[in-house]
Formats: sequence, structure tokens, C-alpha cells
Amino acid sequence: MQNIDYITLQAFFEENIDFFIGARLQKIQQPTRKDFIFQLRNNGESRKFYININPQFYHVAFISKENEERRGISIPKQPPMFCMLLRKYLEGCKISDACVIEDERILELHFETMDEFSQKRSLCLCVELMGKHSNVILYDRETKVIIGCAHNVGPEKSRYRELQGGQIYIYPPLALNKFEGIPLYKTFDNNLPLNENLDSYFATIQEGINIKGGKCSLTEIVTPKLKRVKNSIDKITQLLKKRDKTEEYKLYGELLTANLYQKKDYSKSIEVKNYFTGLNIVIELDETKTLNENAQRYFKLYTKSKTTKEKSEQMLAELEIERDYLENVLYSIEKAENLKELEEIKSELGIVQPYLQPTSHKTILNRFVRQSPLEREHSLLKLDINGFEVFVGKNNKQNDYIISKLSKDEDYWFHTRLCAGSHVLLKVRETEPDEATIFECCKLAREYSSATQPSKIGVIYTKRKFIKKPPKAPLGYVIYKNEKEVLV
Repeated sequence: MQNIDYITLQAFFEENIDFFIGARLQKIQQPTRKDFIFQLRNNGESRKFYININPQFYHVAFISKENEERRGISIPKQPPMFCMLLRKYLEGCKISDACVIEDERILELHFETMDEFSQKRSLCLCVELMGKHSNVILYDRETKVIIGCAHNVGPEKSRYRELQGGQIYIYPPLALNKFEGIPLYKTFDNNLPLNENLDSYFATIQEGINIKGGKCSLTEIVTPKLKRVKNSIDKITQLLKKRDKTEEYKLYGELLTANLYQKKDYSKSIEVKNYFTGLNIVIELDETKTLNENAQRYFKLYTKSKTTKEKSEQMLAELEIERDYLENVLYSIEKAENLKELEEIKSELGIVQPYLQPTSHKTILNRFVRQSPLEREHSLLKLDINGFEVFVGKNNKQNDYIISKLSKDEDYWFHTRLCAGSHVLLKVRETEPDEATIFECCKLAREYSSATQPSKIGVIYTKRKFIKKPPKAPLGYVIYKNEKEVLV
């Protein structure tokens, strides 16, 4: 990655100087502490001027709607204090002049405004793009007094240059801005405007970093929950194996009832013949009870053990469904290719399962639900196999949409057995698919799964009419019958 340099900044400014001069600042937004969006309008055109002072990818550009989405920009409900300050002084004002300081990565926008005494006042919005020293500063051009900064710099951070309200603004030392090498704009496509190259270049970098960070944060949420669910499954399974004496209690009760004639009341034990095996067994008794009372005690233990076993098996089944769901979520996170897919997963976790609590200022909109049916189909992976339309779900929301909305009874559904993976749907229009097409869909289901590459795995398929989603089941979970299996 190559950062913006003063030569590239100067070239960007010269390309857009006609739009800057005379533009009116209509709206100011600050998505985070490190980026700003200024809505500018000039010559009958509105454009979004984006400033990013993140040390990793500091830059400026006029951004497109597409690259705004790729950057994952989300406007908070409550703007930061510095954003409120900028709105107070600059919103509605025109840019009277603009410049890039020679040999510096500093862009200055000059605004003419009125003070509280209706006197003209000249303000400067200074954008410094200097790595970890990047900043946005608003100061009075006549007095050089700083009104506010995106990041205050006190004497403990810099002995040479303090940046905070009330201080005198001075330019940074030249050593901070020394540049050697090939300018960034020289690496771009000359057939496109520089701004388009800058916008696309840094949007790609931000998208990659945001995707990586989003995957890590979601994985950190889901992984501990999956671990706890697996531990619970192991414990319940072991308890069922070790403590399952249900049939033993029933047998003892029946044998004692059949041997009441022996009149072994108030005894410690009794030896009886097991009619099922033909062997004699010794049954321990409560010596304070009669033989009939001991038989009834074993029947009560049988009923209690049976009830416990049924509840444990029910809990085990629910935990196994949750385990499969969480494994599918982890698979979806791993395979997510853009921020939109991560937003769908994040929304799913916040709405369907209480694993994630979205904060008030970063609420993720459920864009997939808001889309039209046609847009939803376009967001799925769509392929053509031997003339048949095939859809692949990339996460549980898309898998659920495939099953509940997109599929018809005669369509074919594919999924890997015993491992997380995507739902694959083969649409049947008029003719039935041949074996080659079925096998290609099986390979597709194998490819879009968590199965390791060297090993073979079973892929099951059946018609949509044999698939059912149980009530209250998590997204993407289905039960099926009349399935066939192919090793891929």
C-alpha cells in the first residue's frame, strides 16, 4: 500500500480546483473520529468530499455512492463535538479560496462567514495528511487562533507544536513531510480521472481492512458460544451413557412384583431369576420397606429416570441444532467477501439469536430484508450449469431465502452431510436435470462448504417438497427426507 504524497495531493487539487472555489458547504458529517464527509454544491452539482485522517490510509477524495458503501461508512445519530463545532462555523458557507501548501501534504479551504456581531470573518479549514500526525484544524485566518481540532495535541505530545483551541496555529516542521519515491498518482490508470483512482484505491484498502476486522470481531463472538455448546453436548452425552439405568429400574420393579410370594419383607437384598436371560441376579432392597414397597420404589425411580432421559435427549437435540447453526455462521463469516455480507450476518446475530447487541449509534440495517425479490436474487451467487439456473446461499439469511421464497416443489436442494456449508438450489423449469448436472451441483455444494479439500465427503440432495423448516428453528436449518447421497 502506498499513501498519498504532496505531489498526488497537488495533482488532485488542480484537477478539482474549479469545483472547490465557490462551492457551498451544505452538510457536515463525521462517521468516526478519523473521517469526515462534506456535502459540497457548485455549478449545479453536489459531491461528497471525504477526508480520512486514519494513520493507515489517510487521504482525501470526492467519493461515489458505491465506494461509500464499500468503505462501510455509517453516520452516528449523535455527532461528535468537533463535528458540531464545524457545523456551527462552516455549514452553509461558501469556499472563497483553496490551496495546497507547497511541498506539504496540507490542503486548506478558506471560508468567508459572519461573526456574532455581523462582521465578516475569514476561517480556514486545514487538512493535514501526515501519517500519525494527520489532523483537521479550524482556525481564524487573521489571528491564527485555533478554534478546534479533530485531535488535540498538548505539550506532553509535542514540545514544538501544540494544537488545541486558543493556541496559535503554525505549520508543521518540514521534516515530517519529506517525500522520496514515485508519487502515488503515477501508479494509477491514466485513462481515468485522478479522483476516481484515489476513491477506488483507498476504498479497496478500507474495505479489506474493515472486512478483516469485521470477521475477527464476529468470530470472537461466535466461537466462545460454539465452544460452550459443544461442551454441553459432550457432558450430556456422557451423563446419558453413565447414568442411564432406566431399563434396569423397570426390570427390578417387575422382578420384585413377580417374586412377592417369597415374602422377603424388610430384607437387605433378594436373589431372583431374570426371566429374560435365565440367570439369577441379586437386587438390593431398602430393609425398612416391604418387598412390594421396594418394587414400587423401583418403579418410581424408573419413571423419574425416564423423564430425565427424555428431557436430556430433548436438550441434546436442541443443542445439536444450535451447534449446527453456529458452525454455519462461522462458515458464513469465513466466506464473506464484502461488508454487505458481514452486515447480514451481524444483523442475523442481533435479531435471530441474542449473541450480539448492536449499539445505538452503529445499528446495522437489515439491507437484505429491505431489498426487493429481484435484488435479493442478484445478491445470491447465481450460476448456469448445463442450461439450469443454480443459486448458492452465502450465509444463513440467504440460505433461508432460498428455501422459503425462491424454491419451488420440483427444484433440487443440495447440502454437504455432517459439515457446515451453503444451500445450493437447482431450479427446474421444464425438463429434469441429468446425472451430469446433478453431480456438478454436488461438486458446487462440496466447494462451498467447510470440508477440507483432500478428503471425500457426502453430499445429499432431494427435491424441495421433501424439505421442511421446523417451527422456531434458526435461520438456514431444515429437515429432509427421501434424500440421495453422492461422494464428492
